Amino acid sequence: MNSFLLIDDDIAVRTSLSLLLKKEGLDVVSVGSPEEALAFLKNQTPELVILDMNFSNDTSGADGLKLLEQIKKQQPATPVMLITGWATIDLAVRGMKLGASDFIHKPWKNSHFMESVRTILQLGPSPKTPDPTPAARKKLDSQYDFSSIIGEDPHMLRILETVGRVAPTDASVLIMGESGTGKELIAEAIHQNSRRSRQAFVKVNLGGISSSLFESEMFGHVRGAFTDARTDRTGRFEMAGKGTIFLDEIGDLELASQVKLLRVLQDRTYEVLGSSRTRTVDVRVIAATNRNLEEMVNKGTFREDLLYRINLIALRLPSLRERPGDIPLLVDYFIQNLSELYARPLRVERSAMQWLRQLPLPGNIRQLKNLVERTVLITPGDVLSLDDFQRQYQPSSTKTSGALPEVGAMTLEEMEIRMIERAMAFHKGKVARVARSLGLTRGALYRRLDKYRIPYSDEES
Repeated sequence: MNSFLLIDDDIAVRTSLSLLLKKEGLDVVSVGSPEEALAFLKNQTPELVILDMNFSNDTSGADGLKLLEQIKKQQPATPVMLITGWATIDLAVRGMKLGASDFIHKPWKNSHFMESVRTILQLGPSPKTPDPTPAARKKLDSQYDFSSIIGEDPHMLRILETVGRVAPTDASVLIMGESGTGKELIAEAIHQNSRRSRQAFVKVNLGGISSSLFESEMFGHVRGAFTDARTDRTGRFEMAGKGTIFLDEIGDLELASQVKLLRVLQDRTYEVLGSSRTRTVDVRVIAATNRNLEEMVNKGTFREDLLYRINLIALRLPSLRERPGDIPLLVDYFIQNLSELYARPLRVERSAMQWLRQLPLPGNIRQLKNLVERTVLITPGDVLSLDDFQRQYQPSSTKTSGALPEVGAMTLEEMEIRMIERAMAFHKGKVARVARSLGLTRGALYRRLDKYRIPYSDEES
């Protein structure tokens, strides 16, 4: 086994961490200066470098960042964990941008430290393989529980391979993709194939939680914490226990709430609203969004430090337009379930299946499922023809027409955002007119503009 390289100018820290790692059966070489570290790396390739961010009397982190750059230039594939007693989130983000795998604060908790070490090692570089085939899907199914995920497209199989690799770790995962692409199913698959599978899987739609309710919803409250707190309330993090918490629509989280969430993910501690006792968090965090978070970071509507905390592993789910070959598999799956549900020998004609494959389906799997179910319910016969599906399909574009989108194409919240944006454009940003046209008070419209981060001017003409 290759050794770990521990770089810290504090002999007490080196001794403490060396003992901890050796107790876990790991071989450690510790050095006290950048010069010693670089000399070691000339001849050795450690499994992991644990790097202090400050040397001598400098607490800016410049020493550590400089050494990190030198290490990644010399050994780009070697993972580096940052550790510092003078940590700032900004410093940690700069380190992650330079290629660090994770960062830990002094004083650390041994369990948290070793959890991070194990995660980094388990997420080592994956072997390069050719595009997977349907046979690869059978192999994946023999290793993992992916029974709820339908598809044999190479894009999806690559994602499932990654899910299989990251599931046993405690790495935070960010799942991106359009509405209806199956982000929740992927999150459940990660949990189901993890060591936390016997514990709770708690789903939270962050887009529906206002800043004023965030602490109560996520961390809970005690009786009397505020006017309407008549009983104690258990927060979502406590519900998750030692399981997994799925933070859906994280891109819709208000900035004030992002700060509070970051603190929990960073320190792994929180306080119940109305209580001064600090509680410890031991959960796996999976987040999902249909928004471009990097673009939001550039616009100042999403915290960069939070983004780096949640996307140790990032998965982008393809739309159905990108994997049309999976549409027949999905349709067959839906038809099979509906046949059992309604005790009908349902079948889809070949011409109908070919037509379904070429649909744009902006609502992706959710929209396809709704279309199939609606066609089955409306059609009296058991053989579903092209005409049957075409009668139930209602193509529309809310950008170019006033027609309602097809059921399943978007959520009510997405429809509200689209309508407000259209009204703002039509009335040239005049808030009073927009509010009247939408049947809202100006205050109610302002709250929605702030919630959905739709730009507006405070000046009225």
